[in-house]
Amino acid sequence: MLITRIQGCFKSDKIFYSGHARYEMEEEELGEILDQEVREAVLTGEVIESYPNDVPYPSCLIHGQTKRGRPIHSVCAYSESERLTLVITAYEPAPEK
Repeated sequence: MLITRIQGCFKSDKIFYSGHARYEMEEEELGEILDQEVREAVLTGEVIESYPNDVPYPSCLIHGQTKRGRPIHSVCAYSESERLTLVITAYEPAPEK
């Protein structure tokens, strides 16, 4: 299961943030998103959309919450050959979602 592999990477610090993810996290209109917040949200999160045919790696949209209750959406891909998770983007969803 993809979420299990992604969560395993977060537990062992085998994560790479894309430039796009860094930009979106820093410029989040509801306040900067920290790496620790992404980690907390992914580790407690669930997959709400799957993209198994994404290239070069399958990915998914994960919804989770930080310890303080902040909702975070993260799109993460997993490289089987490198056993590495790539964070493609992370953002705080609009409250109505």
